[in-house]
Amino acid sequence: MKSVPGLSKDEIKLLLKDHPEWELAREGKAINRVFQFDNFRQAWGFMTQVALIADSQDHHPEWSNVYAKVDITLTTHDADGLSQRDAVMAKAIDQLI
Repeated sequence: MKSVPGLSKDEIKLLLKDHPEWELAREGKAINRVFQFDNFRQAWGFMTQVALIADSQDHHPEWSNVYAKVDITLTTHDADGLSQRDAVMAKAIDQLI
């Protein structure tokens, strides 16, 4: 049973239109974006900012970091796909760049 409502196909299209750097992933159940920085310090600083946002929203990304690259995937497990929580998080992350 889903405890968080998922986004409709139209809402997902609007999310991708509003955040064109994000790509649909996992058969439409997630969005992904890769961020490239000049060095590890910048990447880590960005991750710290994202972590603070994620903690305040109680919605945590799936991510990885290799040197100056940060790969972020957003999905809502309780919705078995994308939800408004992912749209809010993508917007907040985009505002950091």
